[in-house]
Amino acid sequence: MESALQLPIIDLSSQDRDATALSVRQACLDYGFFYIINHGVEETLLERMFDESRKFFSLPVEEKMKLVRKEHRGYTALYAEKLDPTASNDIGDAKESYYIGPLAGNATESDLNQWPSREQLPSWRATMESFYKQASLVGRQVISLIALALNLDEHYFEKIGALNNPTAFLRLLHYPGDLRSLDEGILGASAHSDYGMITLLVTNGISGLQVCKEKFDRPQVWEDIVPIEKAFIVNVGDLMERWTNCLFRSTLHRVIPVGEERYSVAFFFDPNEDCVVECLQSCCSESSPPRYPPIRSMDYLKERLRLTYKDGFA
Repeated sequence: MESALQLPIIDLSSQDRDATALSVRQACLDYGFFYIINHGVEETLLERMFDESRKFFSLPVEEKMKLVRKEHRGYTALYAEKLDPTASNDIGDAKESYYIGPLAGNATESDLNQWPSREQLPSWRATMESFYKQASLVGRQVISLIALALNLDEHYFEKIGALNNPTAFLRLLHYPGDLRSLDEGILGASAHSDYGMITLLVTNGISGLQVCKEKFDRPQVWEDIVPIEKAFIVNVGDLMERWTNCLFRSTLHRVIPVGEERYSVAFFFDPNEDCVVECLQSCCSESSPPRYPPIRSMDYLKERLRLTYKDGFA
């Protein structure tokens, strides 16, 4: 760990769209990460969401395992996931999580989500659905700014069908506080880049998130991202990096143990599963040809998940 990274702060309430898009462009060129403020998600909803998350992760393990992950929805236990499949240790990442996928009525498929019983957690589902819907609106705002940042029409990604039933997943995360007895090589989340279009992240104020701006450099230099109250952290995913021919970077990041219990919520805002991701014409030229072949969004995501989990997308 070298230092704390001073990320750009993007105000979503700004009326100067051109200046805001320019700031987003510079953030995506330099870091692949930025903060957003005035995003429109109510503070009371964020508080309720973290409260409900704590309630779920406080349940006995046998209760949580009744909702174990199926169809990429539900509970993932401690050490069940390893985000860096090249890591030399055999044990997985020191975190537990819960996935919530597209809501009923938000996709052509039926609702595949698993929900805790109303008897145990009466307000849990309503809280998560409310946040999911609000985060989706924020995701669309950010994507429109990214389109402008790429000198495209702000509705470009809608026009190509990327946002028709986007493959959006909400993930609750819990990192235990006391990991001193574990091997020093064990991380809360091992080094990885996110797989999709963009990720929105909100934390309970506890540090631990780090980024490595130059992922191919050795030795790797890791810098802290300090949480800002009420702000979301946004980062570019691999599919956006492919779209932009590596102009916008999908930055390597990880979570290290800090000796405190940490909660966060990630919202992965990814394209329609049938959307074909191919290099934007504005991001390639004769001297800079496309680095990646076209690929269907879900095919890419499934392959990345296969490497992360033994059972892939199941």
